[in-house]
Amino acid sequence: MFYGNIYNTQSYINGGIVFLKDQLFRDILSRVAKPARYTGSELNMIKKDWEQAGVKMAFAFPDVYEVGMSHVGGKILYGLVNEKSRHLLERVFAPWPDMEAIMRAEQIPLFSLESFRPVLDFEVLGFSLQYELSITNVLNMLDLAGIPLWSRERNEAHPLVIAGGPVVFNPEPFADFFDIFIIGDGEEVLLEFLDKVETSRGLEKVEKLKRLAAIEGVYAPALYNVEYREDGILKSFEPRFAEVPARVRKRVVKDLDQAYYPDKPLVPYMEITHDRAVLEVMRGCQRGCRFCHAGIVYRPVRERSLETLESQARHQLQNTGYEEISLASLSSLDYSGIDPLLKGLVGNYGEKGIGVSLPSLRVDAFSIDLANEVQKVRKTTLTLAPEAGTQRLRDIINKNVSEEQLLDAVEAAFKSGWLSLKLYFMIGLPGEREEDLEGIIEILQKVKYIGDKYSRRPVEIRASLASFVPKAHTPFQWRPQNTMAELDSKQQFLSRRRRKRIKLSFHDRRTSYLEGVIARGDRRLAPVIYLAWQKGCKFDGWSEYFNFDNWQDAFRESEVEPEFYTGRQRPYEESFPWDFIDIGVSKEFLQEEDQKAEEGLTTADCRQEGCSDCGICLAMEVSLNIKGGNVDALEKQI
Repeated sequence: MFYGNIYNTQSYINGGIVFLKDQLFRDILSRVAKPARYTGSELNMIKKDWEQAGVKMAFAFPDVYEVGMSHVGGKILYGLVNEKSRHLLERVFAPWPDMEAIMRAEQIPLFSLESFRPVLDFEVLGFSLQYELSITNVLNMLDLAGIPLWSRERNEAHPLVIAGGPVVFNPEPFADFFDIFIIGDGEEVLLEFLDKVETSRGLEKVEKLKRLAAIEGVYAPALYNVEYREDGILKSFEPRFAEVPARVRKRVVKDLDQAYYPDKPLVPYMEITHDRAVLEVMRGCQRGCRFCHAGIVYRPVRERSLETLESQARHQLQNTGYEEISLASLSSLDYSGIDPLLKGLVGNYGEKGIGVSLPSLRVDAFSIDLANEVQKVRKTTLTLAPEAGTQRLRDIINKNVSEEQLLDAVEAAFKSGWLSLKLYFMIGLPGEREEDLEGIIEILQKVKYIGDKYSRRPVEIRASLASFVPKAHTPFQWRPQNTMAELDSKQQFLSRRRRKRIKLSFHDRRTSYLEGVIARGDRRLAPVIYLAWQKGCKFDGWSEYFNFDNWQDAFRESEVEPEFYTGRQRPYEESFPWDFIDIGVSKEFLQEEDQKAEEGLTTADCRQEGCSDCGICLAMEVSLNIKGGNVDALEKQI
């Protein structure tokens, strides 16, 4: 540990907080970039009485302030705990390296932005894991806080270190660092969890973990034994105690209208990544893209009513002063009330100079009509996501979009005055051939041709090309991942065929490779992660700090072969490290989807064409609003 327990003393609590704040504002902030990252005191900040509060929790986002402050889930949990309970929640973000250097040199512990208390003083430290490569920042923050990095080295005097977010649907690579994982919708379980923490005070750690693990959606890794076969494949995963569940069922908010959502979100003093009011119109996605992790683990689809969204928009704008509203979800244009919602927001707030922003659009003319509705004055960049260059490959990944639909949407956009288009593709997809890469270039050329035909000024065409990473709980969880050499070859192939005034940007194949290792990894990766951090790895999602050589050294010295996790086709009978997590979607359905991909068959949108029998509605006891089609499968479930 970097600091030990020297700050967790009564003398520090009484005088050190004031000293730290004075030192911060007097001596330190003038020496770092973007000092507003560390000042707190933002508009709508909530600072509760420390002595009167129940459980004290620090919400930690393992990235820089402007990224963490853009996270909707953090805003929800912040308001929920502080407004709806007697517990207390304060924020902490990863300090940028310039600030970290000063903190280490002057022995300043990691502190919260509300009270400037050391993180070590909190009872619960909860991390939001949105990206696999943020794990080294987690270890760095624990070290800066003076908290042992390994769960087994922490006792009753240390904070419970917990995590939630999309990454923890396979928590096993991180299991040795965390005491608890919360699986599913955090606002559904967090208050119940904190109540149980409060009533479990004074218990030995194992007994406390057993009580917490009795809550649905809570996973305590130390309460399970894991064994591997000689060939490295998982042999067994079993609870150590009879009262501990063998499977952990994710928590689901069944009614978004009844779920908490902040009317007074925090407003930072500096520009953040997504600096606007946010409406979460729906949760989940019914599209069924076979590569998409979020589209599976966040099922079922749940919508907020128009009345609720209109009220939330009104309160957020009144309480923040923002001049833009963003509609957040995995597929916002699939929201059943999207047309009246957008027209209502533009009608109510457009004349006041308040705009509405849309995420990437569906590839159809209706999407363009809506985009025109919200950007009548100034046409910014329009984003479309065909994902693959040929229909054959789009069918394999179940991206139910045709080239004709795409080009019709492009034509409608350029006719309406758009001058800049961005298109998302993936390379390295299962079943990909050279003709699919050629197809990407051909699509981009056709898009540019249409733009030049209808625009008086030169149009800008940009293509963002990500590398496919197989993820747990998806139909492609059995598939191998392209090697870095294969991805490099494909990137070069596309770059050579690029035409003028078409810009290509590629995701770093090395970070994609590392993401792939961790995404389907197990507990044997913990020593690798720890050693990589010891070698200086942090901010691995930032190109200026990512050091792949250190990661390669960590794998070699830990005697872990990363190709075991990325390079092999996995048989259907193999047991996976994440199988104990019940996401509600059956493994049989995922296998059927993988087999349909092999045959080039598609699965229709279940809200439009009928139930596809994935199991989620029955498992999570929710009712999906199916608009038509064959519902026999769903009726059989019910």
